[in-house]
Amino acid sequence: MNNRASEHALRIADVLIPVEAVTTALPARSRTSLAHGLAGTALLHARLAAADRRFANAAAAHWKAAADLIRQRPTPGCGIYGDRGGLAASLIIGTALLPDPSPHKDAARRASAWLSAQATDLASRPKPGWAGYDVINGLAGIGRVLLTAHACGHYDSEPALREVLHALTRLLTPTDDPRPGWWLPADQHPTTVRIHHSGAATTGLAHGVAGPLALLAIAHSNGHTVHGQTDAIHHAAHWLLRWRTPGTHSWPPHITGHQLDHPETAPTPGRTDAWCYGTPGIALAHAHAGAALGDASLTAIARAAMTSLNERPTASWDTEGPTLCHGTAGILQAAAILHPSTACTAVDQIVDALDNSTEPNPGSPRPGLLTGAAGIALALADHARLPVNPSPARWDNITLGA
Repeated sequence: MNNRASEHALRIADVLIPVEAVTTALPARSRTSLAHGLAGTALLHARLAAADRRFANAAAAHWKAAADLIRQRPTPGCGIYGDRGGLAASLIIGTALLPDPSPHKDAARRASAWLSAQATDLASRPKPGWAGYDVINGLAGIGRVLLTAHACGHYDSEPALREVLHALTRLLTPTDDPRPGWWLPADQHPTTVRIHHSGAATTGLAHGVAGPLALLAIAHSNGHTVHGQTDAIHHAAHWLLRWRTPGTHSWPPHITGHQLDHPETAPTPGRTDAWCYGTPGIALAHAHAGAALGDASLTAIARAAMTSLNERPTASWDTEGPTLCHGTAGILQAAAILHPSTACTAVDQIVDALDNSTEPNPGSPRPGLLTGAAGIALALADHARLPVNPSPARWDNITLGA
């Protein structure tokens, strides 16, 4: 299986070497982002650079093309899956993964300084909304990249990192209000998400409380702590446990205000098995919390959740294809840490899907990291143990897997 995983990872990366393989497959608004475009494919090539020098050259070309396009079409937002924030995250992590990082060290240093400034601004605002605290757009994702930047020697990121930890600790600290700090009224959720009129507290790793929980726990385990952080980790982890769907090891995507007032109400339906919402992401958050707090019961709960997933037929997984955010690669990446048997099951599903694909090449129509080929290749590359440059950075820092 490792051979099949390795072959697919390298084949996808090969197809995605030309910049045009990414830009021609995407609309203009998606060509540079970490989620869908060049910042994500650059990170794939950087991860594989220790296996083949061609990939180091490809990473450099994708970073340059992304920077050129961003200068031509400036975009708002600083989240690590967007354009400028995504390029910054890709440079910080990817440079550290290259066998020879020296040509990109100055760019990575500037990226760290820029992302630090964005984090300081975002952390200074009043209570952040969903996009203010989450992994995709907000402080949980930005903070994880700043933690990586600090580990890679960009020590000027530390003040901004502390501001992020303070802001998320405040968000997760229990109060007398029955609504937790991450609860939001219905009109403050994205219009693309159907929310009960009583509002909701979101659970998932990508857009819910599991993201800040995972970041605070990872930071704690790496020696970065602020006042109240331990209590915030404990509160958020046990709040999630309290709202597991009864009789299962899974979580609903959010808890409505009505449910908070009436706990006997039936759980909200929705995705439960993906990295973004559901068991893999929330289990990862509990594993990080268990490590930070020295609480073996939280680690055991995380493993039990992944065991329950593996005991179900894969046809019952509510995932979308082999991709990272909504699909089987997200299960693989979480299971690689928590449950090797589930990881092997996920790899079987991914390589079978790739073997049976009718697409003309593995980079079409979606080449990107979050919902496309690059994310699949990254997960497979790790599973196959393809060579990687020893570094405190890992590509899955952006998914809070490590």
